[in-house]
Amino acid sequence: MPTQQDGMADEAHLAQAQASTMKRSSPLTIVIKLGTSSIVDEQTHEPLLPTLTLIVDTAVKLRKNGHRVVIVSSGAIGVGLRRMGIDKRPKHLAQLQALAAIGQCRLMSLWDSLFGHLSQPIAQILLTRNDIADRTRYINAQNTFNELMETGVIPIVNENDTLAVSEIKFGDNDTLSAITAAMIHADMLFLMTDVDCLYDKNPRTHADARPIEIVKDMAELEADVSSAGSALGTGGMSTKIVAAKLGTLAGVTTIITRSSNPGNILAIVRYLTRPNSDGESVVAQSTQPLNLSEPSTSVAHVPTPPLHTRFLPSNDPIQDRYFWLLHTPSPHGTVYIDAGCHRALLDKAGLLPVGVVDVEGQFAQQEVVRLVVVEKRTPPGPDGKRWEGLAEEVGRALVNYAAPEIKRIMGHQSVEIRGILGYADSEYVAHRSHIGFFRRESRPVTPTREIIPRLLDRQ
Repeated sequence: MPTQQDGMADEAHLAQAQASTMKRSSPLTIVIKLGTSSIVDEQTHEPLLPTLTLIVDTAVKLRKNGHRVVIVSSGAIGVGLRRMGIDKRPKHLAQLQALAAIGQCRLMSLWDSLFGHLSQPIAQILLTRNDIADRTRYINAQNTFNELMETGVIPIVNENDTLAVSEIKFGDNDTLSAITAAMIHADMLFLMTDVDCLYDKNPRTHADARPIEIVKDMAELEADVSSAGSALGTGGMSTKIVAAKLGTLAGVTTIITRSSNPGNILAIVRYLTRPNSDGESVVAQSTQPLNLSEPSTSVAHVPTPPLHTRFLPSNDPIQDRYFWLLHTPSPHGTVYIDAGCHRALLDKAGLLPVGVVDVEGQFAQQEVVRLVVVEKRTPPGPDGKRWEGLAEEVGRALVNYAAPEIKRIMGHQSVEIRGILGYADSEYVAHRSHIGFFRRESRPVTPTREIIPRLLDRQ
């Protein structure tokens, strides 16, 4: 658990990470993610109207305070189950997609009715990964979000489960909410769940479980992630940690708190943006870690915020273009490069064909591929393999040539491209501005649930 010195460092880190956001008086952009268990009853599949009403009230109050709000809403399949009188979530894709189509209509009708009572316009945005895998479409999506929010509309986002298949799915709405938050350059992402915060142990089975209030370094996180999601949903605590990792890499303060008390959102936002003596909005800068089991004594005039876990944003967030490249499109193949080529790329050179060792997969021009560093084998082995040793994935690239073309020109100088192919669209396999590298702390690439066991190795 954090020590007093850790708490001081954490709050200082948060203040620095959000200084450009929180010190200004301009509105914040806030994303609120609601899981299926927050929207429909797990047993009866009835909409949880008391919770939804409070969420609507909270979102409208945030809007009246000048903030921009986006809601990422699960629940379409759960609502569809209720509409069709089906007791259990089916397993077949076609059945799930049909239920999503049925439920999405009723879910949006419910949202529109609840927000309509408070005269708040909303909009529906349905996404799959394929919708934003193309950079132009990604920017169009950004522009649509911004236009809606600028006109006072609250976008309600869901994955397009009716059309999505596994190859183009985000996987769960926690991941979708993090990518949405990064896309719109959100200041805060609230992941609403059925517990108050992360704990170092399962609080349902361990009376001595302690809350984790602030997470500065994901690699040092020691938390219980045994929650695997509800019977209707696909997420769980592990997917929320994955989403938090994505959010913090994009510079978004990510917060886990209890969905049954949406008023927590308002209280936390007020706490993190309370005015100082000069009237500026500043992040909480208490001199010790918040003790949420008793009234705070570190800052007497500041009320203790509701119990929550706050993931601090990176001080050096990934730029928008590179976040899109690294975490949005699904890679279509792999380009293997040697260590010398990797060093040149890190020195801002473009990817030349001479540095390519091998190609795997079928991909076209202007598609995203994995970049993997290997040790070149000269000559190729009896099996035809051109490399040996450990393969390390280091980044992604948007390529100028298709896989068959790269196979023909790899190992050659750029001046030879025209002679080999009969044309030369570019001297580079990938231009440097179309190459993104994973930071050491950001691996694996697009974080998956596989990170969780490694995070818990020290428990």
